[in-house]
Amino acid sequence: MPSATTEGIRVSVRPAYWKERSSPAAGLYAFTYTIRIENLGDAPARLLRRRWVIVDGHGRQEVVEGDGVVGQRPHLAPGETFEYTSWVPLGTPIGTMRGSFLMVRDDGRTFLAEIPEFVLTQPGALH
Repeated sequence: MPSATTEGIRVSVRPAYWKERSSPAAGLYAFTYTIRIENLGDAPARLLRRRWVIVDGHGRQEVVEGDGVVGQRPHLAPGETFEYTSWVPLGTPIGTMRGSFLMVRDDGRTFLAEIPEFVLTQPGALH
């Protein structure tokens, strides 16, 4: 499971192919990803925004930005964890995602918590 730690905030990712939502004959490949955000530091932080860079198997890049995650802006005290699952459609059976979360400390200081790059792959797509 890819993970990255920035200023005490560890972001881990668990991707999976979503067969039930995919239609390879129609060029649709769906993937879920579960994100786990852990505050390993000694100061609270709130997630304000997300930024994703999604690249398909042809190298086409899409940037997606927005407020919070799954309709929430979780506040993590030291030792707390927040986990959510979302999904992404691709036009190819393989791709990658990476990004960042804009976090803010209780004192107003902001920083970008890295979301490590991870691979989205339909089973059997890689030989």
